[in-house]
Amino acid sequence: MSNRLNAPNDLRAFWMPFTANRQFKKEPRLFVGAKDMYYTTHDGRQVLDGTAGLWCVNAGHCRPKITEAIREQAGELDYAPAFQLGHPKAFELANRLVDIAPEGMDHVLYTNSGSESVETALKVALAYHRAKGDGARSRLIGRERGYHGVNFGGISVGGIVSNRKMFGSLLTGVDHMPHTHFPDKNAFSRGEPEHGGDIASELQRIITLHDASTIAAVIVEPVAGSTGVLIPPKGYLQKLREICTQHGILLIFDEVITGFGRLGAPFAAQYFDVKPDIITTAKGLTNGVIPMGAVFVTSEIHDAFMSGPEHMIEFFHGYTYSGNPIACAAALGTLDTYKEEGLLTRAAELASYWEDGLHSLKDCPNVIDIRNVGLIGAVELAPIAGEPTKRAFNAFLKAYEQGLLIRTTGDIIALSPPLIIEKQQIEELFGKLRNVLQNNI
Repeated sequence: MSNRLNAPNDLRAFWMPFTANRQFKKEPRLFVGAKDMYYTTHDGRQVLDGTAGLWCVNAGHCRPKITEAIREQAGELDYAPAFQLGHPKAFELANRLVDIAPEGMDHVLYTNSGSESVETALKVALAYHRAKGDGARSRLIGRERGYHGVNFGGISVGGIVSNRKMFGSLLTGVDHMPHTHFPDKNAFSRGEPEHGGDIASELQRIITLHDASTIAAVIVEPVAGSTGVLIPPKGYLQKLREICTQHGILLIFDEVITGFGRLGAPFAAQYFDVKPDIITTAKGLTNGVIPMGAVFVTSEIHDAFMSGPEHMIEFFHGYTYSGNPIACAAALGTLDTYKEEGLLTRAAELASYWEDGLHSLKDCPNVIDIRNVGLIGAVELAPIAGEPTKRAFNAFLKAYEQGLLIRTTGDIIALSPPLIIEKQQIEELFGKLRNVLQNNI
């Protein structure tokens, strides 16, 4: 253990993602172990995981069924091509996934990340209309403040300025609906906000501008996570579904964060009782252990491609690691863990306790909003004048020192603990966060 706890002697080579590299490498924060709800740092401290890693470790860390499934698979079949060949676990996993998916989501394409799932979904949407002889439908509609990964399609339909501004004009034929954040009306909402559902009508305005015959798909996160946890107002998602159905436009739910139990149902589509045409997932699919994603589509979409000579490829898309055997084994072990421990619905049991604990922070200095749904929460802080994002970043550093992992985006603290969290750990999390917020950050 003592050797494992030693920090590496040179940090220069790794250009870290979404990280203040210079600050980090002056004072590195390194994890060397994890178990259940806690990380172990390189200096031997325990850190409560308040973010499920990066929204992905839904079943907690180093769970035995998952690690054993990986170990066994690695010794049996390490890799199998997915082009014109297969292996049994890829088909077993797909069947297990559609069993828990919203009704009608009958087919699965595999990817290796949430970003790839989004790219896949956008390509499926465009190709579907072409397969139906409706190739004029080439426009894609995203949303301001939306996050759909970091590939070119995802940042094109996404609406987070800092993720877009350095990369040129991006994809053409993309438009954006307004975001749903109305702090003047909905501050400190518990669950779905009362105000703002009518903003969905802005989609109708965009459709009128471009004409429905040119629009292929609308993509939204049911709960916008990476932008700071924006909960959909009541009726908003239902209205989007209604408008898309009226105009023959596909509705894509990006459930990379909300999939696999985060809200108290297997998918947000079930929680909000709205059926999209395509669902993107990743993160919780393998509990974050091995990169993998999955895109769910309806039979109507799948069957539109199943024409022409049977020896011909129907959809020219896929990845070298689509349905990788070890990733499939990890996903099956993850699904087993979710099922045996009731984790896909456990957030519903803890939601009110979580909500009360989160909103108990309302009286802390500089807190200007709190919002929650399922086992997701956000604490929005007043920015330091002239130094946006610094207050939340200071909170992140202080929390780490006190043994708590939080995530920040802008001046917003985002929380999404593993679904195995117990009530006493919820109390520990909010107790530590209260100390941070009261510490003049």
